[in-house]
Amino acid sequence: MRKDIFTIPNMLSYLRIALIPVFVVLFCNAYSHNGVGYHIAAVAVLLFSGLTDMLDGKIARKFNQITELGKIVDPLADYLTQFAVVVCLAIEYWPLIPVIALLVIKEISMAVLGVVFLRKGKKLSGAQWYGKVTTVVFYAVMVVLLAVPHTIMSFECSTILIIISGAWMLFSFIMYVHQYALMWRELKAERANKPQ
Repeated sequence: MRKDIFTIPNMLSYLRIALIPVFVVLFCNAYSHNGVGYHIAAVAVLLFSGLTDMLDGKIARKFNQITELGKIVDPLADYLTQFAVVVCLAIEYWPLIPVIALLVIKEISMAVLGVVFLRKGKKLSGAQWYGKVTTVVFYAVMVVLLAVPHTIMSFECSTILIIISGAWMLFSFIMYVHQYALMWRELKAERANKPQ
């Protein structure tokens, strides 16, 4: 059990969580002091966090280090990072407010559905391609919004980028709900075929 806690993929997930307050402090300093150095550092932290997110899954699969704890910590690190970034940027980009609402609804729904199905002995087989694409699009859009100050980027351009990220998030949410709906049908079919 102790071995499972300290696998390399899990350590990378812990690192991502630890980087969240670092990012928030750098972001706040970038805007309160109008410091380019803080701005660049905030972008660098977010890029590094995104890199560790890609690496932990690959390492887990390649070296057979997939653990039950990792299946919880990895998405938790993703959610907390995304939430922190989107809340910080919403200070400057108000169109991100609906994305925050969607992110909260999506993650709470996924957590509830996950627990419900886990109790019934069913679970999703890991991250799907649309979930991965959504994460990549999210990080790409957030990095652009961070790297290019709102004084340079037009409101229309930033809004289009936010809509693209939000659309992928919504699509991913719908697809995951569809997966759970299929699992529910499987459960009903299993119950119907069970001998009385």
